Amino acid sequence: MRPKPEVLVIGAGVSGLTTALLLAKNNLRVRIWTRDALLRTTSCAAGALWGPYLVSDQRVLPWATQTRLELERLAVRDRSCGVRVVYGHEAARTAAPPPGWATELPGFRTSRPDELPAGFTTGWWYRAPIVDMPTYLRYLYDRFTDCGGKLDQRAVGSLAEAVAEAPVVVNCAGYDARNLVPDASLRPTRGQIVVVDDPGIEEFFAEHDESEEPTYILPQHDHGRVVLGGSVEPGRTDRVPDERISTAIRRRCAEVMPALRDARVVEVRVGLRPTRSRVRLERTAVDGGHVIHNYGHGGGGVTLSWGCAHDVLSLINAI
Repeated sequence: MRPKPEVLVIGAGVSGLTTALLLAKNNLRVRIWTRDALLRTTSCAAGALWGPYLVSDQRVLPWATQTRLELERLAVRDRSCGVRVVYGHEAARTAAPPPGWATELPGFRTSRPDELPAGFTTGWWYRAPIVDMPTYLRYLYDRFTDCGGKLDQRAVGSLAEAVAEAPVVVNCAGYDARNLVPDASLRPTRGQIVVVDDPGIEEFFAEHDESEEPTYILPQHDHGRVVLGGSVEPGRTDRVPDERISTAIRRRCAEVMPALRDARVVEVRVGLRPTRSRVRLERTAVDGGHVIHNYGHGGGGVTLSWGCAHDVLSLINAI
């Protein structure tokens, strides 16, 4: 039997950590190089409600379904992981049919007119995983190290530098892949969320909208917090919280759930979604080594994480 190759994963966001964990669980020797600490990654600034968002191609739904099933298993198996399956409401301001993936979720039903918030025309209910990202990222990291994985906080200057360290490199660098690869088709889409004390919110709310001002309300029951969102800002790259955006987010969310109007702000998080016309998941050759790209997930990093990780594993097993 051929020995298992050593694998170097670039990036410690949700894609990098999920991929590294899956590879380590399959008896590969895995290291992670990450420029940013876990709680400074874009993934930590995610909402994060499961569901395809700002990402498209024919592979998305299979990846998303595989990830949902894994998140549902985690929610049942380990209450410390930061994943909960929550019942909630998605609604649109104009007449719109529910997306096909939503109709397949547990508890799906269409909204009655009296259930719709002011200004919304159609809606539907379902159960879906909500992920408390700081908790979940730490959970993935702990499971990764339990499997013998190692993490170094260090920047990567080039893919050639990475290949010189390990024969197989998995590029989960997110938006940083724009310069690392380089890939000029990768674009930043800035997002901002506001975390507040929970005034007693039981159900999530998500606006069915991909405009620059989507409204979503995601309770994190285990921590007494609610994540309020959000923003979609193509081309903007700063990560400094914008008070104007925070104020607008809080106003929109309070219009849907008035109990949030006076909720105390705990923190504001900002991240850069790695947006691309389609996810890049493929194997290439660099300086005699293998580089597997796994980036360009847009707003779907959490939603696609386990499905993409399994495809990475398949590409490594085929080497």
